[in-house]
Amino acid sequence: MLLLLQMAHLLISMAEDFLDKKIKNKITSLYQQLLSKYGVPYASGQWQLWCKRPKSEKEKEVIIIESILTQRANWKNVQIAVKHLEEKNLLSLQSIVEAEYQIIENLIRPSGFYRQKTKRLKDLANFFVYEIGGIKGTKQIKTPLLREKLLSIDGVGKETADDILLYALERPVFVIDEYTKRFVKMHNLSSKFSYDFLQRIFENSIKKDYKIYEDYHALIVIEMKEKQKKS
Repeated sequence: MLLLLQMAHLLISMAEDFLDKKIKNKITSLYQQLLSKYGVPYASGQWQLWCKRPKSEKEKEVIIIESILTQRANWKNVQIAVKHLEEKNLLSLQSIVEAEYQIIENLIRPSGFYRQKTKRLKDLANFFVYEIGGIKGTKQIKTPLLREKLLSIDGVGKETADDILLYALERPVFVIDEYTKRFVKMHNLSSKFSYDFLQRIFENSIKKDYKIYEDYHALIVIEMKEKQKKS
């Protein structure tokens, strides 16, 4: 009886390994397909900056600011808000710290939830400027701890924290958003859709390289937006 149970567990383990390998190969293959279809995602829009390499410290700060503005907002409205901030020289973490709440609220109004987002911008900017010594200060902090610190800030969830880690701080952390979940569902990559589970699938399937993670996630968003237009 014990031998039969051991054999059953072994067969289940072998089947899971086979499925894992199959999914990993499919995820790798899909990346190559998207790359062939769209090319590297630097041409325009959000990805022109977010997938740019290398990025200056100022550009990284812009991405951190945009990571808050893009919450529950379309990119067109985010860009209007960003332009307003830029016109008033408020497109840096230090300037966000120093600016009055009402000024920021008025400038970012097009992105929606402007009061909530102003507080989040202030909290995030204060964290970077005063708690960890800016972008340069992050280099001394390992990714898991830095992620934990970001998640402790009110209004910074897993997606926003990982946007910052990947696109601004160049850490190999795969971002999971609604587009990624739809992509997974469309290609039958998983029947589970929790953030952590899907993140593990992608990170275990692709080389741990922030450049690949940036491009792959961006290409998924581009692909799913194209599908949305056609539906």
